[in-house]
Amino acid sequence: MNRLRILLCLLLAAMPAGPAAAAHEPERKVLRYALEIAETGFDPVEIDDIYSRDITRNIFDAPLRFAYLAAPGTLEPATADGMPEVSSDYKTFTVRIKKGIYFTDDPAFKGRRRELTAADYVYSYKRIFDPHWNSPVYDTFQNLGVVGMQAVRDEAIKSGRFDYDREVEGLKTLDRYTFQITLSSPSPRFLLNLADASVMGAVAREVVEKYGDGIMAHPVGTGPFRLVQWRRSSFIALERNPDYRTDIFHVTPDPSDPDAQKIARELNGRRLPLIDRVEISIIEESQPRWLSFLNGEADLLITMPRDMSSLALPNGKPAPNLLRKHIQVERAPQIDVTLFHYNMENPVIGGYTPQKIALRRAINLGFDTPESIRTYYAFQAIPAQSPIMPGEYGYDPQLRTENGVSSVARARALLDEYGYLPRHGTRWRDNPDGSPLVIEMSTQPDQRSRIADEIFEKSMDALDLRTRFKVAKWPDQLKAARAGNFMVWTLGQSAYSPDPTDMLKFGYGPASGDDNLSRFKLAAYDELYVQQSQMPDGPERLSLLRQMTALLVAYAPMKFEVHRYVIDMAYPWVRYYRHWPFTMADFWRYIDIDPALRARTLHH
Repeated sequence: MNRLRILLCLLLAAMPAGPAAAAHEPERKVLRYALEIAETGFDPVEIDDIYSRDITRNIFDAPLRFAYLAAPGTLEPATADGMPEVSSDYKTFTVRIKKGIYFTDDPAFKGRRRELTAADYVYSYKRIFDPHWNSPVYDTFQNLGVVGMQAVRDEAIKSGRFDYDREVEGLKTLDRYTFQITLSSPSPRFLLNLADASVMGAVAREVVEKYGDGIMAHPVGTGPFRLVQWRRSSFIALERNPDYRTDIFHVTPDPSDPDAQKIARELNGRRLPLIDRVEISIIEESQPRWLSFLNGEADLLITMPRDMSSLALPNGKPAPNLLRKHIQVERAPQIDVTLFHYNMENPVIGGYTPQKIALRRAINLGFDTPESIRTYYAFQAIPAQSPIMPGEYGYDPQLRTENGVSSVARARALLDEYGYLPRHGTRWRDNPDGSPLVIEMSTQPDQRSRIADEIFEKSMDALDLRTRFKVAKWPDQLKAARAGNFMVWTLGQSAYSPDPTDMLKFGYGPASGDDNLSRFKLAAYDELYVQQSQMPDGPERLSLLRQMTALLVAYAPMKFEVHRYVIDMAYPWVRYYRHWPFTMADFWRYIDIDPALRARTLHH
């Protein structure tokens, strides 16, 4: 998996705890780290940002999950009592859940111990179709064609009330612990959806009815942790769920990864989670986030700030101060892609005419990706040729497209050919109709964003294109982008499964305003998107994926910039952490903390 894993070891672990240690209660095991972007809330059907989803996937339980340390993409039961039954036509999925799983206690349950049932999953998934919640994942389920659910939604739009009690063929309980999902079209990879607790986790109806539109602040699930403190955009604390089911670690580790095999042997048979509390700070600026880790205020640094890499890893080796602290360092490919979204409905940058396509292609060609990799990503990235990420099905490391090319000469020639010329006595190019041309990039008010802005501005300067920046906090930019109030915005997208369908939905017309922030609408692309989603993996599907990639490169509704590497760091008292594909923040339940070692080290 092309990892460089530097484990700088546990010399301090052998230090004696001291004679008084046994006389006291064991210290609580608390994991502390920071996020670089603020969360938006904790209701699975309302959120779509990775930072909020990292929290909710530890509060809620999906029927399945990706197995930690197993071959990437391996599914295992979570609340499901065995793997679901799948019909031969990939349309019907029958899920049986385990008995004796309980929600965290909450006033909504009025003192009763509330067991998880099949009806909770049916209710939770129906919420996705309720127009009141405006769920960003609705398009996914609409495209899947859950039999009968669109009619319920349409009726709710007319009446203003969603009927959760209406029996629906495509989403129903068979008994107290069994539910069934029936789709109108084949979906060979549907089980991957059932492994994402951040979206497909079960929510109790009583909780939603009690808190209503305040549900974003009142997540109540059956997962390993519960929310106990939240200062919006500042601090989040979660504690071990006292009602969490018996969850024993047993995984067949990736046979190609010796480190994973070693950790799996040590974890085997242990009850999860291993820690008592997680504390997350929001530190948007990279230098304060880096210093908080160096000062021991955080135990783990997920995604080391790239502008600090020369200080932390000079010549690719850990700096002396990291060696002295016995810090563990791991470099791994991040299954993601960064991209520019162009608003296809914007009168300046959008549209499907040859002139508008040429403008976007010129910006893509003129953007200095090598400089971005050098300066912004500190060499921890590779150019992206398409939306499909390394580690996803269909990724071709040999593929080369115009998307992955940087050429000022070709970009300037395109602009000249299609009439983007200076017309008012300055060097700056105007639109073909003579009106002023300004490229507006949405951005955030932090130092890292300013570095990226400078690269973009210099790239556009080389093309004689004027730029301006629209500055706002990330959640506000997301809200504006969903409403179509932007011209260009840079985002990163991580994979939640080995299937590229979620990323390809960025160009799917019916998803405009949600996943498809670019609002790209092309019938030929939409047809291919539906076709590939309904066929099993194989040569025919790969051919369709290549055709979809070619259309996105040709029409240029986006610029796929880079696939990133991530460098994570952890102090020696953090055990069993790995940056494992598709488990995302699920690692909370698997890692262990040695509080005595932490105390001795920090006071040394």
